[in-house]
Amino acid sequence: MAGQSDLHLSLFSFQEVEFIAEDEMVEIVPNMRMYPLHLILPQIATQVPLWLAVALKIRGKCTIRPPEWMSVEKLTQVLEAERNSLREFQPLPFHYVEISRLLSDHARDDIPDVYMVRSLIEDLRNVRFDKVETGLQTIHERTHAMKLKNLSAMEANIVREFLVRALQAFYKHDSPETIPQSDTTAIRRRQLADHGPKVGTGVH
Repeated sequence: MAGQSDLHLSLFSFQEVEFIAEDEMVEIVPNMRMYPLHLILPQIATQVPLWLAVALKIRGKCTIRPPEWMSVEKLTQVLEAERNSLREFQPLPFHYVEISRLLSDHARDDIPDVYMVRSLIEDLRNVRFDKVETGLQTIHERTHAMKLKNLSAMEANIVREFLVRALQAFYKHDSPETIPQSDTTAIRRRQLADHGPKVGTGVH
């Protein structure tokens, strides 16, 4: 069935991409000893998964140290470089969208200039999506592959299905070699039946 063959092209939901991002490591500073977690000691910075950092923050048991790339200075530099580079994407964490959203939602008091950080990340997303759209407009029947280096998880998730379907459509209409083997075999058999030697049926 067509639906079954296209399952690998289905998009992840935003919640699913965010769930995957929650395994990314961030730094926290606990404010109390947590005996079940022997590596977490008060006032000693440690690395934990994002999901645990958020859970502890909600319970008032830690502060979260934002990643270095989430500073206003760093984001401003990346945004400027992003705007100056028409084709290339600047390197950012693969889950920068999800990490920044989770931290700004649950640990805004730990992020200096949180509203400016949010604004810069939104600007970054817009600039990068404009580049993605520009890149997709260059696809034509002779496009065999498309390189979009440094895409984030959310960006890749959005463009994946369209890109794959577009390339498949071009191959299907432009390259007979892309027809499945079973179809080409059937075509050859029909050609032989149409053009092969015919048995005479006339009476001599």
